[in-house]
Amino acid sequence: MVRKADIVFKDNVRGGEGTIEFRHILSADELMGHGTIYAHLVVPPHCSLGFHQHVENTEPYYVLKGKGIFVDNDGSRTEIVPGDVCVIEVGQSHAIENPFEEPLEFMALVINQKGKMTE
Repeated sequence: MVRKADIVFKDNVRGGEGTIEFRHILSADELMGHGTIYAHLVVPPHCSLGFHQHVENTEPYYVLKGKGIFVDNDGSRTEIVPGDVCVIEVGQSHAIENPFEEPLEFMALVINQKGKMTE
């Protein structure tokens, strides 16, 4: 089977600024309980995903294009570029910001904690 990605635009994601493009690659059903999101995200210039916690799941990011700022669990801020991997462990919080003039693109995969099924 071949199909197009399911593209959704979401405003103020997790309390962040602006509108984020989610190019969903697999649905939660297609992830078969192992995760809830597998998507290519596009964060336009001067937009962000707000600081939020991951309860009973983890979420690695893989940066594809552009650059941004990753805000880690401890509040530290790190510039990210293509090829960087941001790891958010179970129970940790994070945010991602794009204060730059070009879009930031990354892959996001929300993986459920072993034995847990969350939304």
